[in-house]
Amino acid sequence: MAKHYEMNEKDIDEVIRYLKTVDPENATPEMAIAFLEQLQASVHLMSHENPELLDKIYQDLKKKRST
Repeated sequence: MAKHYEMNEKDIDEVIRYLKTVDPENATPEMAIAFLEQLQASVHLMSHENPELLDKIYQDLKKKRST
C-alpha cells in the first residue's frame, strides 16, 4: 500500500520560506497550507490525466539522485 503524504510543520515552514522570496505579502501559514494542498491535488490529477508526464518527472528525479 502506498504511503500517503501528511502535511507537517516543517513542510509548511519551508513553503513559507519559499513564498517570502517570491510573494512576501502572501507568505503566511494559511497560504503555505493552501499551496501544499494544491500541489498534492495537482500531482494526483496528473496521475490520472497525464501519467506519462508524472513518470517522466519521476525518472528525471531518479537520474538526478544517482549522479
